[in-house]
Amino acid sequence: MRVIFNEEMKAVADDLDRMAKDVRKAINGAGKALLDTDVEAAQAVIDGDIEIDALESSVIDQCVKLLAKQTPVATDLRVVVSTLRLAATFERMGDLARHIAESARRAYPESPLPEEAKDIFKQMQDFLDETADNVVAMLADRDAKIADRIIRNDDKLDELHHKTFELTLSDDWKGTKQQLIDVVLLGRFMERLGDHAVSAARRVVFIVSGFDPSKEPTRDEDGAVD
Repeated sequence: MRVIFNEEMKAVADDLDRMAKDVRKAINGAGKALLDTDVEAAQAVIDGDIEIDALESSVIDQCVKLLAKQTPVATDLRVVVSTLRLAATFERMGDLARHIAESARRAYPESPLPEEAKDIFKQMQDFLDETADNVVAMLADRDAKIADRIIRNDDKLDELHHKTFELTLSDDWKGTKQQLIDVVLLGRFMERLGDHAVSAARRVVFIVSGFDPSKEPTRDEDGAVD
């Protein structure tokens, strides 16, 4: 029975790794669509979200079967339940990347960002690209050190997000009303991507050590809206 459990859990872990890689691809593509006004990149992200949703469904189905058939306890139960939560987190991240891509596609051939906002969003995207790489590496090796780095670095993205508000409230704002709405929404989508990465990192720490690195719930839990 132990051998069967390990084999089935390996299949689930493989699907979760694929989700993380697909989410990284979506984040990269959404950034290209937004910053380069690339409608083909936007459409690829939108179309690719179907695969992320399908992988989430696969992970959920496999985990439910494991819980029903194997009745795992202790560490095994912690891994299965955390895997369910990770799949849900990655699905939300895919949705957020899709939202960014949809904004870029809607505004095409124009940009949803005014010129004065592009540097801030370039910095946010650079941060998210690096975070997405770290999430994939963290998950592949169940690396708690990388997870801790993701958690500690999140303040940088929050600071950039605050700058988007400062920009829209500035007397120097030259964008249209639609661009103002887009800057606020896109900044929120990108900030939420960072929050979900932190949530995933905390789950990996919990899997590895059984310790929750935060006593408080993460901002994407307890009913928070994407």
